[in-house]
Amino acid sequence: MEIKIELTKTPKAKPIDENALGFGEIFTDHMFLMDYTEGQGWHDARIVPYGPIAMDPSAMCLHYGQEVFEGMKAYRADDGSIRLFRPDENFKRLNASNDRLCIPRVDEAFCLDALKKLVEIEKDWVPHQKDTSLYIRPFIISTEPKLGVKPASNYLFMIILSPSGAYYKGGLNPVKIYVETGYVRAVKGGTGAAKTGGNYAASLKAQDEAHDQGYSQVLWLDGVERKYIEEVGAMNVFFVIGDEVTTPMLNGSILPGITRKSSIEMLKSWGYKVSERRISVQELLEEGKKGNLKEAFGTGTAAVISPIGELKIDDHVIAINGGEIGPISQKLYDNLTGIQWGRIPGPEGWSVKVCD
Repeated sequence: MEIKIELTKTPKAKPIDENALGFGEIFTDHMFLMDYTEGQGWHDARIVPYGPIAMDPSAMCLHYGQEVFEGMKAYRADDGSIRLFRPDENFKRLNASNDRLCIPRVDEAFCLDALKKLVEIEKDWVPHQKDTSLYIRPFIISTEPKLGVKPASNYLFMIILSPSGAYYKGGLNPVKIYVETGYVRAVKGGTGAAKTGGNYAASLKAQDEAHDQGYSQVLWLDGVERKYIEEVGAMNVFFVIGDEVTTPMLNGSILPGITRKSSIEMLKSWGYKVSERRISVQELLEEGKKGNLKEAFGTGTAAVISPIGELKIDDHVIAINGGEIGPISQKLYDNLTGIQWGRIPGPEGWSVKVCD
């Protein structure tokens, strides 16, 4: 499929102070769009000036939540080249989400080529300061104008870009996590393993209550027994218990994170004992009391590695590693970000060059 390109005649002024970039607040000059029509398939791929889109008030995504998205980044390496981190994994996961939400699959190779074209056009928007990046948001929404609970016949696939600052402005400091025992985010058989907006909407109430208690993130439990750890907000979670690095196994209600997958592969290559299994709240409490809970950290595209310094479970508070980042968390962060920004070599295919 040919990609039509229409360049803007009124380019925006780029941010002057890259150290003051927030997250998802500024958007670049162009975006990628592609339509789906039942019986025709995906068609009319185009890169056009960034701007509002026309949508019927009865568009099904607005009423029934049929949408999926991804989160990626483009990085400016030390040699000036622009790079992506394992983008093939993102488009593979996008199609897994599509399958769960009854959205037509996309051609992963074509979408990656389209993304590369868009990023190359917008390469001057990729910030230069250390640990900054260009955040990439591919997403698909159902656009059929109809009030009826069924898979839609029309969809819109879009990619928008946003220059973003360093996630940790004050350094890689551990966060305080609140274990949610009342609300449920997802259950096995639901949409927890898909990257769809409903999962995040369902998390907002608990997130607000955690903030009210002075905690920055919510750690979710399984939706049936409510005793097994699942994930933290928008991140997967790991624990270092004794000499074992462990993370909840993928069971259908946990998002299969790409940073999670990369961390597991990296840890195993270094010789660490790594397990994917069920981890109960009770186990964390007991191992914390014994002093065996050495580290805890979240993994995700935005933060890469987010060390956890404290867990609150009902009336119990567990301090982890004296509230300091642990050696495994630090090593993972240094190596993952080193590969992403082209500072160190990584496994084949992890760092994908877009342009110089």
